[in-house]
Amino acid sequence: MSVLTGIYRSSLALLTDLYQVTMAYAHWRAGTTRREAVFQLFFRRHPFGGGFTVACGLAPAVEFLEAFRFTTDDLDYLASLTGNDGAPLFVEPFLRELEAMRLEIDLDAVPEGTVVFPHEPLLRVRGPILQAQLVETPLLNLVNFQTLVATKTARVVLAAQGDPVIEFGLRRAQGIDGALAASRAAWIGGCAASSSLLAGRLWGMPVRGTHAHSWVMAFPSEREAFAAYAEALPNNCIFLVDTYDSLAGVDHAIEIGHELRARGHELVGIRLDSGDLAYLSAEARRRLDAAGFPKAVIVGSNDLDEHLIENLKLQGARIDVWGVGTRLVTGWEEPALGGVYKLTALRAEGGEWEYKLKLSEQAIKVTNPGIQQVRRYRLAGEAIGDLIYDELLGPAAPPTLIDPLDLTRRKRVPPEAEGEDLLTPVLRAGSRVGVLAGEAEARKRVQRELAEFHVGIKRFVNPHTYPVGLDQRLFDLRTDLALAARGFDR
Repeated sequence: MSVLTGIYRSSLALLTDLYQVTMAYAHWRAGTTRREAVFQLFFRRHPFGGGFTVACGLAPAVEFLEAFRFTTDDLDYLASLTGNDGAPLFVEPFLRELEAMRLEIDLDAVPEGTVVFPHEPLLRVRGPILQAQLVETPLLNLVNFQTLVATKTARVVLAAQGDPVIEFGLRRAQGIDGALAASRAAWIGGCAASSSLLAGRLWGMPVRGTHAHSWVMAFPSEREAFAAYAEALPNNCIFLVDTYDSLAGVDHAIEIGHELRARGHELVGIRLDSGDLAYLSAEARRRLDAAGFPKAVIVGSNDLDEHLIENLKLQGARIDVWGVGTRLVTGWEEPALGGVYKLTALRAEGGEWEYKLKLSEQAIKVTNPGIQQVRRYRLAGEAIGDLIYDELLGPAAPPTLIDPLDLTRRKRVPPEAEGEDLLTPVLRAGSRVGVLAGEAEARKRVQRELAEFHVGIKRFVNPHTYPVGLDQRLFDLRTDLALAARGFDR
């Protein structure tokens, strides 16, 4: 289903920063709009102090690119903008060119659900520099947040150790678009269901829910509230038991459970939303089992994340289903991925490629040049290292991974290892090639790929650093460009 155009207006061309259009205008004035450029979208460090990241957001990004148009309303707004002297920022012929423009860019990307690492391109955009520049901000917007939430979800699902995780975050998310993007990313990252009906309709996610404390408070007693709910929804009874006293609530749920059974229905379970979840869930499990309800599930919620779930597991909590909301859909402790979009190659029409890199006083911010590809090597079914290389130069043989931040850190790839390139063609001259993975396929990819990595990469505290490095030829090119920019020869 078309999400972007189904929810928002048909044109989202103005979903960008002003400086993207002013740079496009400056290229138009300079006569450089047809120079061919290559940009890479990547991030510099994993979120949440983790050892892996899950790529997400490609499908809405592609949908955005395919629908990219400047409408009359868009152009009227741009025509109204003025500079410091009160004169229009943009002249009419430029606006008419925007009106006629259709994207001609090539897009290569890692499939959604791919486990990725710092400095690896998630997207590679190639095409006329004016067009490639205009799409920078929306691509970052669409990919950064969903990648962040998919990564958080994968961590929470790992902590749950096979227990279902339900995304409960709609009411705490940053607006409508933040909520929907988070629900989609959570589904891909591994959540079993969502509380959001709109997310369920858009992506086929299972939807789950119980009832609120207000339901219980609307009746003279908790038992009466449970009985009324069971009368209305006998096939969907998960009772929230902590409105007044959690264990008394468990006992009331058991009483109504017996009444349900007498009518041919079963108590689905209970939900604990406060208190000592380890103790309360263990005692609730004991009481439910003793009363003849061993299949009744215990749902745990209350500001959970991967660290709390891991800790509750260690304490012996008897929670069967985990409801995770605020700390999942907001990214909580790190609410932005920090992805960037950098120019790495440029050429005049029909000319030779000129490789580009950005220098910085901070080594981590020095970019890698070239038309980059990522090759993942596997040995006996385990991922052992990723090589970033330039497609025109090709990888050196035998392949060696060189840490871009420390030239002494290197890893030789065993000759028997098998390599797979991660970036695959998505658009050519603005038109889609191949078929994008759907959400269900992307979610399977996450679990399949995580199983290929050493357990140390997936731990939450001080994870192992997965080997990612530049190919020798690309490393040498980067070094030469950096030295030349600073006035030195190698």
